[in-house]
Amino acid sequence: MLVAFLSAIAALISVVNPLGAVPIYLALTTDESHSERKQTAFRTSLYFFMILIVFFFAGVYILDFFGISISAMRIAGGIVIFQSGFSLLSGEFSKSRGMNPKVKAEAMEKEDISFSPMAMPILSGPGSISLLISWYTVNDTWPDKLMICGVVFVSAFLVFITLRSAPVLFRVLGRSGLKAISRIMGFIVMTIAVQYVISGIYELVVSFRNLPS
Repeated sequence: MLVAFLSAIAALISVVNPLGAVPIYLALTTDESHSERKQTAFRTSLYFFMILIVFFFAGVYILDFFGISISAMRIAGGIVIFQSGFSLLSGEFSKSRGMNPKVKAEAMEKEDISFSPMAMPILSGPGSISLLISWYTVNDTWPDKLMICGVVFVSAFLVFITLRSAPVLFRVLGRSGLKAISRIMGFIVMTIAVQYVISGIYELVVSFRNLPS
C-alpha cells in the first residue's frame, strides 16, 4: 500500500510539475508582499485539491453522460499527458498550459490569480484530471479511493510548499536549474503517457473481441 501511495504521488506530481509553475507564479505575484504571496500559495493549493477531488469522484459520471468510454479517455488523456511531457522536455511548459502573452497580461490585472490561471489550468490541467479519472476506475474499494484522496492531499501540500518557497527555489536553482528538472520530469511524464495509451488501446481491443459476433 505504501509503495502504491508513493508511486501515485510521484506520478501525479510529475504530471502537475509545480516546479515548472514557479517562474509563472513569481511573475504573476511581483506586486504582492510576502504574506500576500503566502496566502496566494495556500489558496492555489486549496483550489488545486478541490478541483482534482471533484473530477476524481465525478469524472466517470461526466464521461458516461457524454457517452465516452474509459478506454477512449485513457487514449485521449495519454495523448494530452504526452504533449505536456514533451512541452516540459522542450522547455515550453507555460505554452502547453495556455499561458500565452494575452492570458498572462489578463492575469497580471487580476486581484486573485490563485484559482485561474494558477490552480487551473497551470497546475490541474487535462493531464492530471484524466489521470485522476483513470485512477477512479481501477481503484474499486473505498480504502483505495481514500488512498487516492490522500495522494491528492499530499500533492496539494507539495504544491503549497513549492509555491511558498518559490523565491528561494528560483534564487538557488535559477531558471536553468528549474528547466533542467522540468526536462527530467518531462521524460517521466511521457513514459506515463505512453503506458496510458497502451492500456487504453489494449482495453479497446479486448472490448471489441468480447462483442457478440
